[in-house]
Amino acid sequence: MKKKIFILLLALVTTSAHADFSTRAKSAFLIDYDSGTEIVAKNADTLMPPSSMIKLMTLAVLFDELRAGNLTMDDRLTVSENADYENPLWYPASKICLVAGQTISVRDAILGLIVLSGGDASVVVAEKLAGSESAFTEKMQEKARSIGMTQSTFGNASGLPNPNNLMTSRELAILANHIISDYPDLYPLFATKRFQFGEYQSDWCRDWGRTHTMNYNKLLFIMPGADGLKTGHTDDGGYGMVASAKIGGRRLIGVINGYNAKNHDALAAEMKKLLEYGYSTTMNHTFYEPGDKIAAIPVWYGRQDNVVATVEKPFVITIPKSDGLNGVRVLARYNEPVSAPVKQGDKIGEIIAQRNGQEIARAPLVATQTVKKTQFFGRVIKNIRVILGID
Repeated sequence: MKKKIFILLLALVTTSAHADFSTRAKSAFLIDYDSGTEIVAKNADTLMPPSSMIKLMTLAVLFDELRAGNLTMDDRLTVSENADYENPLWYPASKICLVAGQTISVRDAILGLIVLSGGDASVVVAEKLAGSESAFTEKMQEKARSIGMTQSTFGNASGLPNPNNLMTSRELAILANHIISDYPDLYPLFATKRFQFGEYQSDWCRDWGRTHTMNYNKLLFIMPGADGLKTGHTDDGGYGMVASAKIGGRRLIGVINGYNAKNHDALAAEMKKLLEYGYSTTMNHTFYEPGDKIAAIPVWYGRQDNVVATVEKPFVITIPKSDGLNGVRVLARYNEPVSAPVKQGDKIGEIIAQRNGQEIARAPLVATQTVKKTQFFGRVIKNIRVILGID
């Protein structure tokens, strides 16, 4: 078996100046959704309090329960004393304004978490799914590790100050990417600008609710194409936001944390600046679409001589607009021959894009078809051909 590396594209190497993005936020991270390329990374791997951005993990765990059929959007969740609006915990915090003993639909809990950043709703969800908020944090931790978030830790489901609530900007982006990719039917809820809860159980909450209907994510109101995800704010953590926008078919995911802002409007303006920087200075180039023939790889003991390799999803790279494809090299790497049997979709190699010698994208090469193993006599004939030097 031989390792094969084929150069699919080679462009002249040049370099050009590329200005760095400047922000007063302690941490900032910007990636292209399709290619995964980092565009901005400032303290992206520093653990920081995520504030209410942690509710994205609360929602991800809930979304898994919905997808598994363990809950429906119309199921009712019971509010405990822990989530009651008169609990001092919720006096200064964002909430839906719930009363112990009432029930709330899963749909309203989700919208309350997304739009009103309802910490009380996060407790209701946690207690429903795990019995207690502390037990729910274990589910949050398990979920984080399962999607590649190796550093994040969780002390509660709401994001209220807790020494165990720590996440990096990079891992918040991983979480956002997961939500967008894995819950396409639920992700549009993050673009909801207003939510009017219709089941208040006290006069105080009813009055409070009349002025609390707008999404804290003000980016939705000032940037066309913005469609999610979540803001956060605590005195210790400052302002933060995980955001995404899709413009001209291209999606970016941005994270800002530890921003000393005046309000959520100022936070949105900073995020808009970050996303616009990405769109204005970089562009995408798609090399291959699923089904494109990238390589024909010999198959050992196969009923067919070769198996065609392609990509699972579009192979896209993100590059500075000022450079274009200069300095880009695309390689296909695989072992030859592949041993039969091969199933359609099996990983049989990888495709790698480099720019000026540095890797900028990588994706698996997969089989476009199934190749079964030859019968015993077919293998005997194959061996004889190899001995005779016919193959």
